[in-house]
Amino acid sequence: MIYDYKLTTGTGDILDLADYRGKVVLIVNTATGCGFTPQYAELVQMYNDLHAKGLEIVDIPCNQFGKQAPGSDDEIHTFCALNYNTPFPQMRKSEVNGENELPLYTYLKSQKGFAGFDEHPFKDLLEKEFAKADPNWARKPDIKWNFTKFVIDRNGAVVARFEPTAEMGAVEDCVKALL
Repeated sequence: MIYDYKLTTGTGDILDLADYRGKVVLIVNTATGCGFTPQYAELVQMYNDLHAKGLEIVDIPCNQFGKQAPGSDDEIHTFCALNYNTPFPQMRKSEVNGENELPLYTYLKSQKGFAGFDEHPFKDLLEKEFAKADPNWARKPDIKWNFTKFVIDRNGAVVARFEPTAEMGAVEDCVKALL
């Protein structure tokens, strides 16, 4: 369960995911300079609309994909606050794949692996680039790009994974069904 994990916020505080027991949690790896960065606006709207009903969003900046989150934790927070007025907690910039990945992501990926990209203008480009680097990329549970989202139910179970190409309406529908 996600309640076994603690994260460090961008300001150095500890966020104990056990504090979210009984809540629906959306965990997303983000980047400030990505083609998917405008999803912040929809995340903020979803949070504002559903937080009182029990939604929490955990924002984990990551610079592993195209180096699209190059700033410091403070610079990333300032960008998000100024451009999107993000009300949810933002974690320290972290890795979500590889030797230094957050243990939380090891767990999340073990629960919901990659199941393909949704139809999207970036789908073909992403698939071609990944295939060049690794012919077996689609069979691996790794996070493929910024703005991959995991939905956690009120009992701490991982119930869904949405790739960045997923429609935000589908993400919101999933969250609403659990509230």
